[in-house]
Amino acid sequence: MKTTLLVLLLITTPLVAHHGTNISYDHNKPTTMEATVTEFVWQNPHSQLYFDVKSPSGSVEKWAGELSSPGNLAKAGNWTRRTLKPGDQIKVTLFPSKAGTRVGVVTKIEKDGRVIMSDREAAQ
Repeated sequence: MKTTLLVLLLITTPLVAHHGTNISYDHNKPTTMEATVTEFVWQNPHSQLYFDVKSPSGSVEKWAGELSSPGNLAKAGNWTRRTLKPGDQIKVTLFPSKAGTRVGVVTKIEKDGRVIMSDREAAQ
């Protein structure tokens, strides 16, 4: 009985470890920025986007954004690991961190004047 209980506990612990975006990010403050992609990481459980944004003072701020999984992005928007490359100019909308750091969950990306990711893909 103890062994069965221990195995059950070990199997289910990772399920509760996943975080929700409502806890970490401020969904009441969508923020849109013109940005330059510095890195795009195509990995599970969430793809990551790193980008630079010029502040009003002219300095460069480094940001990071969380996207959906590669599988969800590929199904919803025909994404690949090469959809975003360093140097690409984008407009990114995200819900920023409640902690005030330069990270957020991405809800929309525009590239070359067209939307390549919208809330629909971000929510999956």
